[in-house]
Amino acid sequence: MTQRIELATVMDRLAVDGLITEYAVAVDDGDWAAYRELFTPDGRADYRSAGGIEGDAGQIAGWLAETMRLFPMRQHLIVNRRLRFGTLDQDTGDTARVQADYVNLMRFAGNDGSPAAPDFVCGGRYAFALLRTDDGWRLREVVVQEKWRRLPKPRPAPVPD
Repeated sequence: MTQRIELATVMDRLAVDGLITEYAVAVDDGDWAAYRELFTPDGRADYRSAGGIEGDAGQIAGWLAETMRLFPMRQHLIVNRRLRFGTLDQDTGDTARVQADYVNLMRFAGNDGSPAAPDFVCGGRYAFALLRTDDGWRLREVVVQEKWRRLPKPRPAPVPD
């Protein structure tokens, strides 16, 4: 590889990593317009393994906006990112695939909508398919594979005096 190709690969790796981070931030902050902008026009996501839906980015953003109201506090940690570049029309590096593990911590809303204990925690793996566009790297597909979930323990019933 020449230094120019190596530098371009490093820049692409940084851009892809930034896009995955923007994905987590958009979901955690509830910025559904930003979420939709991360995808190609035909981009899709599949949250079925976590009890969600599959659809285009607009449908998913609407579903997330409604569902995430239950969890006013959210924090996605996306780690162990494994990146592979692919080819499109014989141009190396126009596509990418990322597998990344996640831990998702969320706090349920109280009666007034503010965060309240207990916490809901889950983890699994994302499979991201990306495409280089004129606007930079965009998500073509996101598939969530939830592997585990820890639900809040039921609170004991009060003991009568």
